[in-house]
Amino acid sequence: MKFSIITPSFRSSQWLKLCVASVADQGVEVEHIVQDAGSDDGTLDWLPRDPRVKLFVGRDAGMYDGINRGLRRATGDVLAYLNCDEQYLPGALAAVGDFFQRHPDIEVAMGDTVFVDGEGRYLCHRRAVLPGRYHTWVSDTMAAASCAVFFRRSVVERHGLFFDPGLRILGDVVWMLQLIERRVPMGLVGGFTSAFTCTGQNLALSPDRQRERAALMARAPAWARCGRPLIVAHYRLRKWLAGHYGRGALDYSIFTTASPVARVAVHVARPSVRFRMEPLAGD
Repeated sequence: MKFSIITPSFRSSQWLKLCVASVADQGVEVEHIVQDAGSDDGTLDWLPRDPRVKLFVGRDAGMYDGINRGLRRATGDVLAYLNCDEQYLPGALAAVGDFFQRHPDIEVAMGDTVFVDGEGRYLCHRRAVLPGRYHTWVSDTMAAASCAVFFRRSVVERHGLFFDPGLRILGDVVWMLQLIERRVPMGLVGGFTSAFTCTGQNLALSPDRQRERAALMARAPAWARCGRPLIVAHYRLRKWLAGHYGRGALDYSIFTTASPVARVAVHVARPSVRFRMEPLAGD
């Protein structure tokens, strides 16, 4: 089973180096397509010489346009996109490939994600659940982080589900809504596959999120907008019943700016699902 990983890139050289390393050491057949929009921060000084990636350079209309371009070039059986500030954990793609082999009817698989700060220190984690239509719609939150979503090429070839290039932040949320509406079969890998770095400059923190969120909310049925607190409560109840709010110690291994060529192992004695921008003392 061959993987195609798409990374849209623009002026993120230091994080892209870590992203590339995390894909390259997966131990499976993988093509890593980097779609760069013409970075001028030094990215193109080293990236064209890196044999681990297939590089395409050209101006695009934004992140989701770059992802779509990469998806159209992809030759793998399983596709995914991984932003520059994200990484795969050791053995992630092997676990995803095994999941798809054991579940031939599933077209989209989701894993769990560790959130870290710019130094690789643990902030929190999110375990995936199967998405619900109205929760996705009115909360603008994915049931799994986008860096932990993997899909068969049938999603783009048969269903024609690419990302909306007119969006900057919530294209993955709208894409997930389309998957739900098309009744595309989804499943849970059941383990941690990915790490998301909170750099302080992530697109999800930009003002565009509020604008796109308001537009998405306006398209939801009136009853869903009014009932948003109940919909969110039901989502949290599902996570609680699945045991997502409590777990023992957590271990992960990632590349860091201080260690860009060798993974650093991290042990978390008190993991938490509560999002925060700073690590707890002692973490």
